[in-house]
Amino acid sequence: MSSPHSPDQNHLLAALPAAEFEPLAAHLELVPMRLGEMLYEPGGQLQYAYFPTTAIVSLHYVMETGASAESAGVGNEGVVGISLFMGGETTPSSAVVQTMGHAYRLAGRLLKQEFNRAGLLQRLLLRYTQALITQMTQTAACNRHHSVEQQLCRWLLMALDRVSSGELIMTQELIASMLGVRREGISEAAGKLQHAGLIRNRRGHIAVLERSGLEARACECYAVVKKELDRLLSDVRYRQGTSQ
Repeated sequence: MSSPHSPDQNHLLAALPAAEFEPLAAHLELVPMRLGEMLYEPGGQLQYAYFPTTAIVSLHYVMETGASAESAGVGNEGVVGISLFMGGETTPSSAVVQTMGHAYRLAGRLLKQEFNRAGLLQRLLLRYTQALITQMTQTAACNRHHSVEQQLCRWLLMALDRVSSGELIMTQELIASMLGVRREGISEAAGKLQHAGLIRNRRGHIAVLERSGLEARACECYAVVKKELDRLLSDVRYRQGTSQ
């Protein structure tokens, strides 16, 4: 029986033509991503890039007090470790697994080597980086100007786009940490969504029952980020078909 895991589950890797993918393929290492695992810490030297397939990684900024908030999430649409090819080598943020799953790991030196060839991989990574910057900017504005319920709807929709099922294994405490709000605020917002029949919430699990209802209650931030990602990668051709 063939393995259920494939690099093609990551959109960036799937977008590489065979001629550019094959030199990388032998160096891609499938790794499990455990909930809460720290991929890199603030100021630490990055050694690997991670291309998630079924996992979701949260990029966090941690304050001196220990408080933190998510600046962006990365799932099967992207890569963790943009500092490697942008030249920074380190970052003041941390990267933590928020949804367990798998990713393909690639040594940083190999990613930089392929990036510097100035082929399609370089263009894909730069476009993705622009989309990631949009997500970070929109998240900052959303956290400042929109209600906890709107933020929760945005966060759930973005998570849904990155998983194959409608159920998320996630505690309210972790979501509160992601959004930088009090747990009580998340409990109240989740209670309203459950009462409206949009989600089913039980300890450690959130099942989305009506996605359209979440979209109606979310602020514009979700649509802005999704539209920009789709725009930047709209002309990408995949090895097993064409992008939609």
